[in-house]
Amino acid sequence: MRQVQRLIEELNKKAKEAQFKQAPYGPDLDLSAFFLPPEREAVDSLEELGEEVVSRALEVGIETREERRAGTYFQLDRAPIYKKMQEFYKGKLEMMSSEEALRKYDWMVDYWWKAIPVDTDKYTATAQLLQTHGYFLRALPGERIETPVQACLFISEDRAMQSVHNVVIVEEGGELNVLTGCTISPKVRSGIHIGISEFYVKRGATLIFTMIHNWGEEFEVRPRTVVVLEEGATFVSNYILLRPVKSLQAYPTAILRGEGARVTFNSIIYGRGKSLIDMGSRIILEAPHTRGESIARSIGSDESKLYMRGQLVGRANETKGHLDCRGILLSPKALIEAIPELVAEKAPLSDLSHEAAIGPIAEEAVEYLMARGVKRDEAISIITRGFLSLKMPGLPKFLEREIDRALQLTTAEAL
Repeated sequence: MRQVQRLIEELNKKAKEAQFKQAPYGPDLDLSAFFLPPEREAVDSLEELGEEVVSRALEVGIETREERRAGTYFQLDRAPIYKKMQEFYKGKLEMMSSEEALRKYDWMVDYWWKAIPVDTDKYTATAQLLQTHGYFLRALPGERIETPVQACLFISEDRAMQSVHNVVIVEEGGELNVLTGCTISPKVRSGIHIGISEFYVKRGATLIFTMIHNWGEEFEVRPRTVVVLEEGATFVSNYILLRPVKSLQAYPTAILRGEGARVTFNSIIYGRGKSLIDMGSRIILEAPHTRGESIARSIGSDESKLYMRGQLVGRANETKGHLDCRGILLSPKALIEAIPELVAEKAPLSDLSHEAAIGPIAEEAVEYLMARGVKRDEAISIITRGFLSLKMPGLPKFLEREIDRALQLTTAEAL
């Protein structure tokens, strides 16, 4: 514990020096406008949370019956109130709050703030100085946890701050499928979610991570994510944002340190209202024969502004990366800016490419559907939904159906 205590002291010192450091992207925020809500009491069942919370959780893929989940972590505001793992997975999977893991395991010092520097910006600094738990998930060596583990980060208080630090470790030869749903109570208008996530995918392991966000028109979101992959590891990220948000700024990074590692980022972004979204992914290919792909689909409607970034960095030969960023602008008051970036560093045999396109909905496609009796608004909704319907590898069929249903409801509601 002395080693952990020394680490915390060092991290706090660095964080205090960076607590006013502005992030390079996205609007700067005054964090003093938000408060830390009180601790909540634990519950024995998700049904005890009440219909309002349960219905919101369902919208982001969180199952209250848990029949198709290996385990459930539910955090309400600043603390976990429900943690349960199916009996079958005990001894194969570990699940607890990240603060609990730091107290339990001395070796956590090898992972805690090792992928993400604590002084990256004011948001990482705040997550260290004012941490409100977060989840710790670990698939043990050789264990294939194909049934999803679900984690919900829920905010119930107006103007609340939730600053979580998540750590996920998939040990050598293991496999883990994680579904995270982040959302707020209907009574919440403003607030901020700061989510620090450090993922470690060991040799020959696989992590499939799906995140569904459902925020509000006055809500601020600042995720910070770094994934470290060893030899032969695979990481698949699926990100979905279909509801308005005041501002969201995220630039998740995957570092492929082991030969033959692979990563795929898939994202579906629907900009609505006056949302300001600065989103992207960065893939750093540090070892030979690594592969990376980033696929983004975005819709700009109303007065939303979307900045869609993507960066591929080739630092070793025999590496390959591709960016595919496409957007549709539905409103004359909306903005989409695609910002692809390719960087080859002393790696002449690195193969990097990108494809970016922004355009309108094809009028001939709308007229085609209208000629078959479909109303214009419905035709636009169908085309939009088809554009956003990415095939995301690794998703269970039932989750694909849930996402398709959410897309259908969202596009119909928006139009």
